[in-house]
Amino acid sequence: MADLLSRRDLEFQLYEVLDTEALCQRARYAEHSRATFDQIIDAAEVLARTRFLPHWKTVDEAEPTFDGHRVHTHPAVKEALDAYVEAGFMVAGHSADRGGLQLPCVVEKAAFAHFKAANGSTAGYALLTGAAVNLILAHGTPAQIEQYAEPMLAGRFFGTMALSETQAGSSLADITTRAVPDPDGIYRLFGSKMWISAGDHELSENIVHLVLAKIDGAPAGVRGISLFIVPKYLVADDGTLADRNDVCIGGLNHKMGSRGTVNTVFNLGEGKFRPLGSAGAVGYLVGAPHQGLAGMFHMMNEARIGVGMGAVVLGYRGYLESLAYAKTRPQGRRIGAKDPTTPQVPIIEHADVRRMLLAQKAAVEGGLALCLYCARLVDEERTGSTEESRALAGRQLDLLTPIAKAWPSQFCLEANSLAIQVLGGYGYSREYPVEQLYRDNRLNSIHEGTDGIQALDLLGRKVRQEGGTAFQALVDRMRGAAEEASTLANADLIHLGTALAAGVTALVETTDRLVACPDPERGLANAFPYLTVFGHTVVGWLWVEQALAAQRGLEASPGDPFYLGKLAAARYFLDWVLAATQPTHQLLRRLDETPLSMQPEWY
Repeated sequence: MADLLSRRDLEFQLYEVLDTEALCQRARYAEHSRATFDQIIDAAEVLARTRFLPHWKTVDEAEPTFDGHRVHTHPAVKEALDAYVEAGFMVAGHSADRGGLQLPCVVEKAAFAHFKAANGSTAGYALLTGAAVNLILAHGTPAQIEQYAEPMLAGRFFGTMALSETQAGSSLADITTRAVPDPDGIYRLFGSKMWISAGDHELSENIVHLVLAKIDGAPAGVRGISLFIVPKYLVADDGTLADRNDVCIGGLNHKMGSRGTVNTVFNLGEGKFRPLGSAGAVGYLVGAPHQGLAGMFHMMNEARIGVGMGAVVLGYRGYLESLAYAKTRPQGRRIGAKDPTTPQVPIIEHADVRRMLLAQKAAVEGGLALCLYCARLVDEERTGSTEESRALAGRQLDLLTPIAKAWPSQFCLEANSLAIQVLGGYGYSREYPVEQLYRDNRLNSIHEGTDGIQALDLLGRKVRQEGGTAFQALVDRMRGAAEEASTLANADLIHLGTALAAGVTALVETTDRLVACPDPERGLANAFPYLTVFGHTVVGWLWVEQALAAQRGLEASPGDPFYLGKLAAARYFLDWVLAATQPTHQLLRRLDETPLSMQPEWY
């Protein structure tokens, strides 16, 4: 079995591109050093290999079951999660006063990437719980933090997010789950939620559902949505578990991939249980009434970046599997070798196989750079030296979140498809891992808002916010890298800088044209192709940043194949991916109406 991730690449991105060691000069991270960062990543890699990876295929074949009363998961899932909690990973990024290690976000996410690569199904429970904790810490009351967030940090309670409903899907304005206020200040919830990952299990003492609902009499649409903590078991004042809440599983959804994460439909207030003696699931309001969507986005945005990183590492693992296979699989001979009695060559000697491997490398290493950069922005938002730098980092993160979710879920999935192609017939056989990696990754285009929804968010909101200041700051950053590359006495880097500059100019012109369109429907009709070219431009910029770092590395270690491979992948991405966006830019600027004008009866 190949490596889960490339440690050399991870260290290159952390220390040579993002200068993560510099964070140790800040008060929050002053107790750390590169040595402690490496120790954390070492521990994550070992735990991922020994406790998460061994049951990755098992839970795909023996997915959770529901007997009408309980959800059953494979015993290895709980064993792995218990080991994860015991090793301190659930709390690693939190402050010392909460028992954490105060790890920088970028290091925490680099460590967690190993768990997602080894077994995304099992890691999903930890991902959702961590995001739910952060929401409660940001928006909950001191009592809610004590009763729910602290047991979650301790690994006693796990968390979920419950947004969607059967009739509403992603259109949250149309949810119908009701919240009826009780005189004592709690709420009684009635309704049903669909597609709830980790919605029921016995992996933890309790499950804390974060549920969107509408208080009776609330305004219509998203302005009437409130957010509630709805635990599986009520929690007494002394922290012990009390009544079973009226949250009941209606059934399980059976997915094509990531099967080990139980996915449920559950009903609220159907009357099977009567907590505190009355009908309805007990819920506790988080934040102000009718402001629930803003609170939930705290969790959703974190989960979206987590989905993006999950897509990256599944693509990355597939790349490493196909690379190892290509180096050892003999087949055919070089073009021009006519003697059939000569030994076959490994398939990596064939140009088209090298093309497929290079395309995978460009996608997954570019995607890793994107997600780690977003995590680095979190650290800047938390600990930047000035209020201005912290605010700018927050705006940049907000702008890049749709891309960090959607770009990897499209193009690192394509890397998985190429991995299958490299293995040929073995690739789509279940005896080899790459087919399951593809199936697991296919879900990420839909998780936490489809890629089309991310595109609407990017073009409809994010690039326009505050008069486009975040977009302009990103453009300035990308142009700065292009200028740096173009001014060096190196023909390859000059070429990369010129190519990036052209891509950025095209993105600015396209963005201006779409934002200025007076017809919103027409302007947003091609939002997804816009997200694609935007994502290609951002990843192209990050490849130039990697190329600059690789050139510095070559000056210290001439001929190092790692750095030479980085430069080759950067050239591939800028020449074959970013340059290919120009026709799409032209279509976007024309405000092409072909998809919009297509009538339902014409299909």
